[in-house]
Amino acid sequence: SSVSIHSSVSVVSGLHQKMAPTTQAANGNHSTETKGKTITCKAAVAYGPGEPFVVEEILVHPPQKMEVRIKILYTSICHTDLSGWQGECEPQRAFPRIFGHEASGIVESVGEGVSDMKERDNVVVIFNGECGECACCTCEKTNMCEKFGVNPMKKEMCDGTSRFSTKNGNKPIFHFMNTSTFTEYTVVDSACVVKINPEYALSLKNLTLLSCGVSTGIGAAWNTANVHAGSSVAVFGLGAVGLAVAEGARARGASKIIGVDINPDKFITAQAMGITDFVNPTDKEKPVYERIREMTGGGADYSFECTGNLNVLRDAFLSVHEGWGLTVLLGIHASPKLLPIHPMELFDGRRIEGSVFGGFKGKSQLPNLATECMQGVIKLDNFITHELPFEEINKAFDLLIAGKSLRCLLHL
Repeated sequence: SSVSIHSSVSVVSGLHQKMAPTTQAANGNHSTETKGKTITCKAAVAYGPGEPFVVEEILVHPPQKMEVRIKILYTSICHTDLSGWQGECEPQRAFPRIFGHEASGIVESVGEGVSDMKERDNVVVIFNGECGECACCTCEKTNMCEKFGVNPMKKEMCDGTSRFSTKNGNKPIFHFMNTSTFTEYTVVDSACVVKINPEYALSLKNLTLLSCGVSTGIGAAWNTANVHAGSSVAVFGLGAVGLAVAEGARARGASKIIGVDINPDKFITAQAMGITDFVNPTDKEKPVYERIREMTGGGADYSFECTGNLNVLRDAFLSVHEGWGLTVLLGIHASPKLLPIHPMELFDGRRIEGSVFGGFKGKSQLPNLATECMQGVIKLDNFITHELPFEEINKAFDLLIAGKSLRCLLHL
């Protein structure tokens, strides 16, 4: 394949930056020849809320201090990408933008100061980083890094500039969720990159799912709720996150795992992933929470809201047992809507808690989860329902919107 190199000067985020020579990464092949140079590659760029993605050539600039440039091999689509692309929260809108935050790949090059990984390492990217130095990272109370925790408003790297620009170099393209994986190459802070055991290289495709959705669901069951053997669990929404909750609860020995979804076709898949009972909210004989209370002898020990719907959240809260029931909020809710719970309802002893990335500290704890997945504790194969070439990303979004896919994996 041919490689063309040229010098370029680019304006990125309002700052004039002298760029290194640009390398054309033909067919997405990564090479040490690209180190320190600006790469031209394909990316799926969104130019406005809900507008079709445009797969086009962009410039990806070299990693700066404590950054890593990654050749993406696989990326999948999450509902967070969908809500961001649709612009559901107006303050978070920023275009043109490269979405995507579930991906795996190979390190192409590292910036100054990166010591825990090197070129050609197999990696998984994570949106909820772990710097290892802040007060949050060094305590056990939270997995929210002060510097690289979830920040929906963030659209650039830490220095306030973008590592992406249009092919002519004149206009920056914004980042998303600390990751931006809908591109052949991306630049991510090292705090948001997890090195994967080389023994798992052939399983890198499946491990892509640990970037967000599956880890979130499993961790919500294991870390946030600490589901115990013999307990009863109600999962509201049987998408990838909800089914990951079920997988986590099954692995912990929960005796009853109730799936709640308006699509009865999901129950067949859900049974293979831990769901023991199914409730369809469209059956109007009585409220969902009343049916779950009857099925569990007073209420579930744990419920998980995975839809982003406030009415569903209320049902999930009312479905848990008085005195000790815990509801874990996992759905993405558009602002400025508020919790549909009266303060006095908390006096009955029910609790509600949010969970980001399932309570996992990404860099330090995700490798252990990967090992458990490889040992069969968690089964990842069932989550990948479709695979498509990267150029068909718009079709992949259509499958997600239609509720036909759990995770559609795009091959780059």
